[in-house]
Amino acid sequence: MESSHRTISVKLLELSDTHLALQRNDYLLQAGEIDERLYLVESGSLRIYFLDHSEEQTVRLAYRGNIVLALDSFLTGKASQYFIQALKKTKVHIIPKHRMDALFLSDEFRQWWSGVLEGLVVQQLERERDLLTASPKERYLRVLERSPALFQEIPRRHIANYLRMTPETLSRVQKS
Repeated sequence: MESSHRTISVKLLELSDTHLALQRNDYLLQAGEIDERLYLVESGSLRIYFLDHSEEQTVRLAYRGNIVLALDSFLTGKASQYFIQALKKTKVHIIPKHRMDALFLSDEFRQWWSGVLEGLVVQQLERERDLLTASPKERYLRVLERSPALFQEIPRRHIANYLRMTPETLSRVQKS
């Protein structure tokens, strides 16, 4: 499977004839824009968030090696409700959806893409469960278990927002 994943990653990079360098706080996408591109993060980190009564709600964090996209816009061709913002200097490879369509002829690629989408659904379900039932400490421990590199790649205040706690609560939880 690892070899297959590596092969798919190479194919995706071959489909990318463009990369984009973002500075800290630059936007890859703003709410209201249509974006039918998939991004491979080469370096740096990003957050995906939306505004809820002018309060930012982080729904996903990404760093080196992650795939990032505005899934709502990518799948529907309509304007996204999300912002994708660089948290530090970031480089992404851009793969337009129309280029990926050619790969869908391959069973291997369709299986890989199905796995990507399934992974996103499972992550979302785990996140919803965490936010609805778990204490701050339990949310922290579950995220630490799932993504230990997150704490080296993402600023604490964004992790706290993602976990739906204040930075002070995150600090207390980490110390306990």
